[in-house]
Amino acid sequence: MLTPINRAWRVPDCCGGLVGPRMRTFPDTSRRAIRLCGLVAACQRPDVECVQRYRPVLRTDELDYDLPEHAIATTPAEPRDAARLMRIERREGGLTRHAVIRDLPGMLRPGDLLILNTTRVLPARLEGTRTDTGARVEGLYLHAAANADAAVSERRWVLLLKAKKPREGLTVRCDAALGEGIALTLLHRSVAEPGAWVARVDADDQPDHAILSRIGATPLPPYILAARRHGQIDMPDAYDRARYQTVYADQAGSVAAPTAGLHLTPTVLDALTDRGVLRADVVLHVGIGTFKPVETEYVEQHPIHAEWCSMNAETRGAILRARREGRRVICIGTTAARTVETFAALHERGDTRTEVETRLLITPGYDWRWTDGLLTNFHLPRSTLLAMCGALIDGGVGRLKSVYADAMTRGYRFFSYGDAMLIADE
Repeated sequence: MLTPINRAWRVPDCCGGLVGPRMRTFPDTSRRAIRLCGLVAACQRPDVECVQRYRPVLRTDELDYDLPEHAIATTPAEPRDAARLMRIERREGGLTRHAVIRDLPGMLRPGDLLILNTTRVLPARLEGTRTDTGARVEGLYLHAAANADAAVSERRWVLLLKAKKPREGLTVRCDAALGEGIALTLLHRSVAEPGAWVARVDADDQPDHAILSRIGATPLPPYILAARRHGQIDMPDAYDRARYQTVYADQAGSVAAPTAGLHLTPTVLDALTDRGVLRADVVLHVGIGTFKPVETEYVEQHPIHAEWCSMNAETRGAILRARREGRRVICIGTTAARTVETFAALHERGDTRTEVETRLLITPGYDWRWTDGLLTNFHLPRSTLLAMCGALIDGGVGRLKSVYADAMTRGYRFFSYGDAMLIADE
């Protein structure tokens, strides 16, 4: 825990390795100590206990703003690189430019290093029928469950289920349009995922992603599905499978898309290369927590979700070379930024792991290590992503909300299928 010492906060043992000498002190006014404790994945105790108890600094209601439903994008721009792009500078008082994604190469510098999250979205949305009543149910695959008993070899999934009075032993049949369906039998509530179930999966011996490709649908965010219902918009799942996926998606594992990357096309990527902009890849599998609103009084009290991420030695080396040579690191999306900053903290400790579960929560006042700029969408109110973007600019969340208000008056489209914003100085 943080202990006040002569108007300074003492960094606890769990975070000492992140800032040099163990139990180093910082001035009370800097607030840096409490931001380190529990917020960095490299922490030996990655929780938010200290921040929950000591001086949270960002009230969650500061992340509120009003958005009319018509501003929520229900379909993406056609083509991808026709999405609108607002460019703002990190420094306050800088210029704001309005363009489209295909103009992105001209906004970057030769030598800039782009970091892309190459995760692939799984068709994780499930529909099925209860075998006891015949009622229809909906669900969402989250991830495979580890078997605590090594002798048990059955396949188990962790999933959310929208059903009336779900119970242990309930079986849900999920049919496939083509091929064999599966049966899901609820075993018990998940301890690690609040509200989720652990289910036994009766299916063939194909990998999870292959089974899901047969029986699942695109896991669009709930607000897109709701807006489509209200607008009586019916889109085939094949359309969303193609568009709710980046063109460079590789490693399957996400239940939501890294949405900033949805705008990039092969043409834009080629133009970036011609411009002299470099590229390196990371992977962060986006979890359901990305949609979870902050419900605590202060953002720092939010029980941040864990997400698996990886960065290979080649990408780490590319970032370190860019830093040494004074070149910028520009992250494509908040998931890429979260990964980069997680491994930056590990690097400071001399930790060379290439994959971890991160619980990094970034709020205004965060000391950015490796990230110089960010391409990102316009985010939900009361979200940790809004807090992260506010952390990257002078003026914080207040200035960011002013930028959002300007975007609304100019007709920008918001959220996952919406337009984009580039945060980077000229």
